Amino acid sequence: MKKNDPAPGRLPVDATLELRVLREHVASLYAGHTTAIVAHMGFAIGIGCFGYFFVDPAFRLLIVALITAIVLVDLYAIVTPRWTPQVPLSETPAWAKKYTRIVTAVSTVTAPSSLFLVSIQDSMLTTFVTVVIMGSWTRAVQARWPLRTAMFGYGIPMMSGLIISLAWYGGALNWFLAGFAFVNLVLTLSEGVKQNKRLTATLILQFENEALAAQLREQIAATERASAEKTHFLAAASHDLRQPMHAIALFGAALGNTLRHRPEERNVERLMRAVNALGASLDTMLDISRLDAGVVQPVPIALGLDELLLPLHNTFSVQAERKRLQLRVRASGLWVRSDPQLLYRMLSNLVDNALKYTRQGGVTVMARRRGEQVWIEVRDTGIGIAPEQAERIFEEFYQVNNPGRDRSRGLGIGLSIVRRLGRLLGHGVELRSRPGRGTRFRLVLPLAEPSEASQDSLPLQEFESPVRHFFQVPELGGRVLLIDDEEDIREAMTELMRAYGIDVVAVADEAEAVEVLAQPDADLNPVALLMCDYRLGDGAEGLQVGLRLRERFRLDAPMLLITGETAPERLQRVREWGVPVLFKPVSAATLMQAIIELVHMDARMEDA
Repeated sequence: MKKNDPAPGRLPVDATLELRVLREHVASLYAGHTTAIVAHMGFAIGIGCFGYFFVDPAFRLLIVALITAIVLVDLYAIVTPRWTPQVPLSETPAWAKKYTRIVTAVSTVTAPSSLFLVSIQDSMLTTFVTVVIMGSWTRAVQARWPLRTAMFGYGIPMMSGLIISLAWYGGALNWFLAGFAFVNLVLTLSEGVKQNKRLTATLILQFENEALAAQLREQIAATERASAEKTHFLAAASHDLRQPMHAIALFGAALGNTLRHRPEERNVERLMRAVNALGASLDTMLDISRLDAGVVQPVPIALGLDELLLPLHNTFSVQAERKRLQLRVRASGLWVRSDPQLLYRMLSNLVDNALKYTRQGGVTVMARRRGEQVWIEVRDTGIGIAPEQAERIFEEFYQVNNPGRDRSRGLGIGLSIVRRLGRLLGHGVELRSRPGRGTRFRLVLPLAEPSEASQDSLPLQEFESPVRHFFQVPELGGRVLLIDDEEDIREAMTELMRAYGIDVVAVADEAEAVEVLAQPDADLNPVALLMCDYRLGDGAEGLQVGLRLRERFRLDAPMLLITGETAPERLQRVREWGVPVLFKPVSAATLMQAIIELVHMDARMEDA
């Protein structure tokens, strides 16, 4: 078999990998090179001194000459330039050959010494010397197993010298020792070949694993880059879409107030339903960005599931009736520990997904206790999910059997949000499905003891989404300073606020805001609320602008951020500052409610 021929079951080893393996072998040999040569020199001198007093005096001068030659060769092996890790990989074969030549020379110059040592006319002494030489030789050969040429170059000359010397002098004992030495030579070299193959195979496997690990790291890095690019794209697209959507929502709300109790009011309602539908899609993309940014922090409490499932039924019953499907939400009396809002979002996404993919039959939501856990299951009789799609359905924008991107089935993000929320809350999400028979999603939650806290205190206002035509108008006791670089939004916000009797001063940037606040009569009509867009012109941030204005003019007015921003890193910064924020598009009802809560909170802080 040629050097580069693959072993059975293995792929060919490329040249670079071969060089790396050879480099490791050479490195291991040179690591112990000095120690091995010094040991050989000491052993040769010791044996030489021993033989000097036991051989025929006529041979003593030859022994001295031979030991001198061995010492000189060993010294050359020590002082000659050595391989270092700085040697280029391409030069490794040359250094392997050099090492082989050195150890072959050391072994060859040592071989003649056996002629003198075995000439000792003492069987016990001859046996002792032979065993000592073979033991030392065996250990030296084993140290050179990593490089096959060096192993043969060192092993054959020295042991051949001993075998030839024993056979030359003859006699039963010498013949026996010669045979024993020959068997030791064959077995040691044979085992050395096997060990060399094992070492080489181990290094090849190590380097292949390292290469695979490097490829995996590159793939992971590429995936992370793609995910980050996708998130940034979503954030940018969402922001650019939210700006005009926000203006439309504000103009629509103002128009609806103007046309109240008139026939045209129905057209405004239709317009706002379309705006709300588009806003819901943008909110779904925002959810992904907020979860990726880590700005969603769960607040787990003990809650009764029945109080959570009731609004779930109310929200989706109309959708089920419209598709002539049965929606069963079964009471259980069980309590779990979770975040009410986030758990409701998980369940609503699952129910919404089930209704979209069910043509006949219905959807069932039920909860069961299993030890210290509670299983909440959402079952449907829909089209089902093939096994090969079981993981892909949790990817963003992936939808089963929707190549035409039917908008009625949403964006394909709902299940991705379910998985993210499950990880955030520590709730297991399990899937079981049979194509054509239906699907079952199971959430695994920790069981909780019933709490004495009233369920009325749960923040359930976001669970249901009825259209709020009427809402309370806040009493500010001053004017609103709005900072937004979009002219359409300034006009829409001004018209909406003034339609409800709220005085607004709208400016485009910090400089204009300073002019307003620096006017001599500014104290006569104080600013009761500072409302800023997060992203202003020329790269300015509304958060920093608002903070600077409050500090410079000593404003006691609360601050409210309104943004279409969904970039995770920017959302994280907003969260760290703790400033209230609304995400565009903002409905009139949501805006007024946020202002009321902010003003009341500020009043409570002043009283405290």
